[in-house]
Amino acid sequence: MKGFIITVAIVLPVVPASFARGVPAPPARVAPASSARVAPASSARVAPASLPREQSLLARVTVYWANGGSGSDRDTRHHKCATGLRLQTGHCAVDPKKIPYGSRVVFPDGTTLAAVDTGTAVKNRKAARQAGRTVYERNAVVVDRFFENKRQAISWASRNPPFMTVRIVPPNQRAVAQSSQQPPPRAIVVVKNAPVVNKTQAVSNQLIASRSSISRNPFNKLGR
Repeated sequence: MKGFIITVAIVLPVVPASFARGVPAPPARVAPASSARVAPASSARVAPASLPREQSLLARVTVYWANGGSGSDRDTRHHKCATGLRLQTGHCAVDPKKIPYGSRVVFPDGTTLAAVDTGTAVKNRKAARQAGRTVYERNAVVVDRFFENKRQAISWASRNPPFMTVRIVPPNQRAVAQSSQQPPPRAIVVVKNAPVVNKTQAVSNQLIASRSSISRNPFNKLGR
């Protein structure tokens, strides 16, 4: 009986030499987290907030006072205002959302007031909404001008219109406005080698010219 020879092929997986020796393979190279380029927060460019500029506004000007009759609250009678300053002549109350504290309110006659106070009637623009005849007037801001007593306040209010255009100079532009009002320095011109004028010769020339212009008229009288 003939024997059969069966050949069996066994395929073995290829194992790296390092595993064959029992040595683990080196880990894959991973870039450390510190090597990643991350822009710091401080380097981000943030556009600066827009600063308020000088502007002209239509204002309904009202008055309030510290002494004399009604029309003033307890804080006003004690010369207290919203910013903590002592109220005095030259101060006014405004809406700080529209006219920042510390701004200068310049009236058409050149009078300048400092915005240091506020109030409910100023914020809700009650006087402008009630006295305005047009939409433009009803939308006007309210500027409440402070006086020491009622007589001064009523006297000023009776001599001035209720609505007027005022100029608002923000606090950040006060220095710029003051520098622009200063006159420019005068230029000094130095003339070198100026000719020397002989005063004696100049006087004699004037006498000769005056004598030559004198003539006699038909009536034998001196004249020019």
